[in-house]
Parts: sequence; structure tokens; C-alpha cells
Amino acid sequence: MNFYKNDYEYINIVDHILNNKSFNKIKDIEHHGITRYEHSLKVSYYAYKIAKILHLDYEKVARGGLLHDFYISPLERTQTYRFKETFTHPKKAVNNAKANFLISEMEEDIIKSHMFPIYLSLPKYLESWLVSMVDKVVATKEFSQKIGFKVSYAANLYLLFLINMMK
Repeated sequence: MNFYKNDYEYINIVDHILNNKSFNKIKDIEHHGITRYEHSLKVSYYAYKIAKILHLDYEKVARGGLLHDFYISPLERTQTYRFKETFTHPKKAVNNAKANFLISEMEEDIIKSHMFPIYLSLPKYLESWLVSMVDKVVATKEFSQKIGFKVSYAANLYLLFLINMMK
């Protein structure tokens, strides 16, 4: 998880968030097989790097990307609760970000539109589109790693079943 530690410009942009007591509560919440903190940091950093290359507002991308999943939920959540969270968490994250930090209009848009098209808030800025896309790529990779063993196990069982059926 030290992939960003030598990027002092990035750290300077997000340090006040990373050291915030309320934000650090997401370190304990599971998210796609890792913590919500780790997920948010990956999205933020990768989007920041791409935004720099594309000459976009990489500072707002770094902050908005870090805050995109800044909401607190119970450590133990049912599948129904998790499903509902999919549709409600962007608003919760915006409210938390506003309560703890001074955020710009663009950063608010990055946070609230990161789940488009599932959450019907159309991104207004290229920076918002970027964070939304990076979030989907990162989440897909994390989720596939989380279920990878289960999928592999199920595939092996299925293959054994087929082999036994051919005998």
C-alpha cells in the first residue's frame, strides 16, 4: 500500500484528508475485499496520475477521488444493506466530505457522480468522468481478486463434475 508514498506532490495535496480522524474511520470498513480506505487511495492516486498526463485539474481529482467513498457504514452488513448502499452512498459521501472539509463544486461533483449511471448524477466535468471510470476499473480488479478463489474453486468443481460425467 506504499505505492504513493514517494510522490510528495500527491501527499501534499491529500495529506490533510489522510490525517483526518473522521476519514480514517474508513480504514476498518471492508470494501471489495480490501478496506474502503485502501480502495479510495487507489482510485485517488491512479486518477491523479492520469489527470496530470491529460492536463486536467489533478489536485481536485486527487481530493475528490479520495473522498468518493467517504461514508461510514456498519462493519457487519447484510447483502440487502450493501445493495441499498450502492444507490445511497454518493450522497452520504458528499455530506461527510462537506462536514469535514472545504470542497469545491468540482470535488462535490466528482464524489456524487462517481457511481454514474447506477446513481443518476451525470458528471459535469472531465475530472468527474475520469474518477468514475478509474473507480470502476479499480473496483472490478478488487472484486475479481476477492471472488477469484471462489470462481476458480467453482470452475474446478464443475470440471471435475464434467470429467466424471464422461466416464
